[in-house]
Amino acid sequence: MNDSPDLAAVTEVQQQIWSKGDFAMVAGIVYNASEDLAEALEIIPDERVLDVACGSGNGALSAARRSWGNTVAADYVPALLERGRERAAAERLEVEFVEADAQDLPFEDAGFDLAMSIFGAMFAPDHEKAASELLRVVKPGGRIGMANWTPDGAIGTMFKTISKHAPPPPGVKSPLLWGTEDHLRELFGDGVSDLKVERRISRLPFRSADHYIEFFRTYYGPTQMAYERVGADGEGALTNDLRAFLESANTAGERAMVLESEYLRMIATRA
Repeated sequence: MNDSPDLAAVTEVQQQIWSKGDFAMVAGIVYNASEDLAEALEIIPDERVLDVACGSGNGALSAARRSWGNTVAADYVPALLERGRERAAAERLEVEFVEADAQDLPFEDAGFDLAMSIFGAMFAPDHEKAASELLRVVKPGGRIGMANWTPDGAIGTMFKTISKHAPPPPGVKSPLLWGTEDHLRELFGDGVSDLKVERRISRLPFRSADHYIEFFRTYYGPTQMAYERVGADGEGALTNDLRAFLESANTAGERAMVLESEYLRMIATRA
């Protein structure tokens, strides 16, 4: 009997989840991580850059400002790609948006000077395949940059709070493992000649805990799906647990609701 999860089926469900709401709204409040990663990658003009699991294009836009175009963005949610095209057009940036799964990228081997992913590839259910694709598309000596939520940061704790009420499919590895150095080194292994990580902070301001919950229920597909799964009977318990977590993590006192959530910034050199 095979107890391994059907990762293709999990990927299909995840695509549906990320198509819910409007992730572009959520991406707008974590934009600083993309700028931070692009700066750390030291992108120079005319380098060919790939943003994997790009969402509405935060990383791609940050890269295109530095590479002066020559940037490709890939995601499997068509609506988010269209939002990215709108943003690139508004800023007059040259970015090509391509529909693609982070676990099966339609690009040639060693076709990019660098690849990046900001809170994106970490959610691919097949961790090993996503990592191998990042390695495959980057030239030897090129760079791979990632920003991944840590398990013990505020966003990581939010995911775990939701999972208590709406657990993920059995056997699927947690995306939060990507926010640990040990897992990154295990995934990339001998494929990289150097790997550096640094813990960074993303500051998320809201009016209140209820404002935070309302925002994520409206725009964030995973939160929408969690509430659908618990139904009317479980809605109150999930909301109460989220509110308790948010109030305990709040760094603004009574003035507002501010989360300072930790993520791991990785810069690796392709071997």
